[in-house]
Formats: sequence, structure tokens, C-alpha cells
Amino acid sequence: MTRPGAPSPEQVAAWLRANPSFLAERPDLYESLTPPRRVHGEVLADHMAAMVEAARRQAKGLAEEMAAYSAEERAENHLAARAQEAVLALISAPDAVECALADWPRLLGVETVSLCAEGSPPEPIRRLEDGALARLLPPGRDAWVRPFVTDAAALHGEVAPLIARDALARVRLPARDILLVLGAREAEALPPRGAGQALDFLARALAAAILR
Repeated sequence: MTRPGAPSPEQVAAWLRANPSFLAERPDLYESLTPPRRVHGEVLADHMAAMVEAARRQAKGLAEEMAAYSAEERAENHLAARAQEAVLALISAPDAVECALADWPRLLGVETVSLCAEGSPPEPIRRLEDGALARLLPPGRDAWVRPFVTDAAALHGEVAPLIARDALARVRLPARDILLVLGAREAEALPPRGAGQALDFLARALAAAILR
């Protein structure tokens, strides 16, 4: 039944005849069309082929989206679990800084962990130029996985050429803030989506361990 105000079937048919390329240019519409039941030959074959192709594209897109989301979700959960193991190791370590630098790379599944600070920090904390923290951490954000690795030599030292992705987190201390830097050889080790909580957890735990 035609809804009030809607074009009649004859008007739709006349419009389609006047615009024969309309459906060909919009193959996604085939998903919502019912194929003719008593028409045979090339017309029906083309119609069915278009419907199948549209369905395949939709299914492929959905599968790729689900696979990508599942991979990201697995990476997030993996990092969160590793962060918990790293904090547990920190609790029992006699030296918090040594634990972070020596044990966290293995526990977090990354290539390197560095601690950096402005001014003249004691060894083994790397020295950063004044203003580096404000430049490296976006305003209002104390932890993030960076889309591009910059200042690699200053942050990662001799392993800088191996770093494909890194993550930064501010460690708040009374005397001076320290920058916690994770560097990964494999980008998947530091998922850009959802890593903020794990990084913040590590930074807060490290601050508490240094101050105890």
C-alpha cells in the first residue's frame, strides 16, 4: 500500500526508467530490495549478483571492524594485566627506580622503560631540557600513547632506533615531576586506545613507591 503523499509505483518506475544508472551507482540499495520472482535471464542474474556483492561487502566490512576491535580490546586487556604485574613487583622491590628501569620492560612487554626529568636529576634518571614536559605531554593529559615518536634519543637513549611506538606518563613528586617513558619495538604492545588508565596506574604506583 502506498503511503499518503508518497509517489505511486508508476511514478517510481517512470523515474527509474528516466534514470537507468541510479541503482548501479548505489549498489548498497540492493540489500533492501526484493528480487523479482518470475523473471529469468540476465536481468534477474544481474540483480541477484548485485545483491550478493552488496551483502559480501557489508559482511567483509563488519568482519574487519570486529576483528580490529577485538585485537584492540585484547591489547588493552593485555597491557592492563601487565601493569598489575609491574605494580606487584614494585611493591616488594627495595629500590623503586631500579625496579622500573630493570624489571618493568620484561613485565610490561616493551623494549625499554626510561625515567626523565628537567633540571639536573640524579642518575639513572635522564635529563630533559627545560619545558620538555609541557611540550611532550598535551595540555590536560598526564598519560598517553603517542601517534609519532619524537625526541627518541633523549627519551630512549641508545635503543631509540628500535622504538616503533612509545607512551608517556607524568609521575608527580613533591620536588619535581618525572616522565615515565615506555618504548616498544612492536607497536601492538602499546595500544593507542584505552591505555591511559594503565599508564596512569603505573605512574601513581611509581610515585608512591619512590616516596615510601
